[in-house]
Amino acid sequence: MGVDAVLYRLVRTGPGHRRPSCVPAALVADPDDVLLELLKRVKGGGRTPLLDRVDPLGELVVGAEAAPQLLVELRCLAEVAREPAEADQVRQLVLLARRCLRTSDVEIRFEGD
Repeated sequence: MGVDAVLYRLVRTGPGHRRPSCVPAALVADPDDVLLELLKRVKGGGRTPLLDRVDPLGELVVGAEAAPQLLVELRCLAEVAREPAEADQVRQLVLLARRCLRTSDVEIRFEGD
């Protein structure tokens, strides 16, 4: 259930491969729909255009180049967090986004059911 955020490391193998392989490196699971509830609170307010595109039934890929924008939008989620579980979920997502800032060979995928 919910929308999991998975940090993938992009692995380039040899010159013959056009697309890199993706290896999961970290996971922020959302079995209780905590992230979904937070996203509902901010959706459409104009402050979270990237997160507004998260699809509970699909996938949104956020590359390392978008990590600064993601961090800004996660602050908006932190502002509407009411419960400790919600604040913890945001903290974990911030850690993933910060990892994207440090290296360009990763991406975060928000994976719905």
